[in-house]
Amino acid sequence: MSRNGRTIKRPYKRLPKGEHGGIQLLLIHNVEHLGKQGDIVEVKAGYARNYLLPHGMATIATDHHKRMVEKHREKLRAIELEKLKSYRDLADELGKQSITIEANANDEGHLYGSVGPHEITAALKEAGFSLANDQIRLDGPLRELGLYTVRVYLHSEVEASLKVWVVPTAAEDAAVS
Repeated sequence: MSRNGRTIKRPYKRLPKGEHGGIQLLLIHNVEHLGKQGDIVEVKAGYARNYLLPHGMATIATDHHKRMVEKHREKLRAIELEKLKSYRDLADELGKQSITIEANANDEGHLYGSVGPHEITAALKEAGFSLANDQIRLDGPLRELGLYTVRVYLHSEVEASLKVWVVPTAAEDAAVS
């Protein structure tokens, strides 16, 4: 393309348009609120160019890719069922767990700070579970001592409940006695 005798380079390739004016993509991974692996979706150009394509979550839906997905759909389904089974097993294990987090608190039981997903994932890592902070779903930060039931999001179809005890720090107990 040229303008006034100069060639203008596009920083990106033009993406093929879908029937509704968006970009048609084939999902490589499950994307929350969009679709499952192997689905063909139509999204806005910016979402495709800035998020889905660079993160490797989707690819352009060419005829070749569509044929490959159809050919391997049964294998993909078996892999997805295996993942779901492992997530359900992990959810059962988490449901049996109870973790304890120590925090500084005043005499009424109010924490000086708060306990958030970062502290919960650190305690889970000590217990042998590896989860990301965004998998812990809290209604708000935990600001008081006590027992809480926390939702753990493992997959779009699998959630687990985890018991979290927020207790005063051991050094604080020794100073009171």
